[in-house]
Amino acid sequence: MKVLIAEDDSVSSFVLAARVRKMGHEVLTAVNGIAAWEMYQHEHPRLVITDWMMPEMNGIELCRRIRAVETRSYTYVILLTALSGRTSYLEGMDAGADDFVTKPLDVEGLQARLRVAERVVHLQQDVHQLEGLLPICSYCKKIRDKQDMWHPLENYVGEKTETEFSPTLCPDCATPGHT
Repeated sequence: MKVLIAEDDSVSSFVLAARVRKMGHEVLTAVNGIAAWEMYQHEHPRLVITDWMMPEMNGIELCRRIRAVETRSYTYVILLTALSGRTSYLEGMDAGADDFVTKPLDVEGLQARLRVAERVVHLQQDVHQLEGLLPICSYCKKIRDKQDMWHPLENYVGEKTETEFSPTLCPDCATPGHT
């Protein structure tokens, strides 16, 4: 998974990037919030780990901008902060953060949070893929895509899923006398 790390402290950024790479992820790094925002817009990472306090644009503002963008793919955001307390937590959650990692970095905690982020991102991908399967013709079992074209179910579903289809009729099946 592509991970964007926004951290203005070069040593912290290097250590964090090394840990994330070790877990098998592709890592992009940015030295401040503006650079991270520009990189986000071009690279569309599925996970962003951002320091709360950075020059030019802080992590809260970066998080707000990410949430304001309408995309088909969900971006999981982790705020990295030395701040503590309920007020800070609520401010981060209101900005759209999914999780927090406190400084100094707890490597095992980070690894657990990255596993959760991976699960959330993969579940979102599965849901998005399944949404594309609907609607289905109740007679011929063809599926209509966004271009209003009908395709055999077998082309879309390679194995059984727990999806419930919303039956509709394709133009062929809606013709009187069609069996």
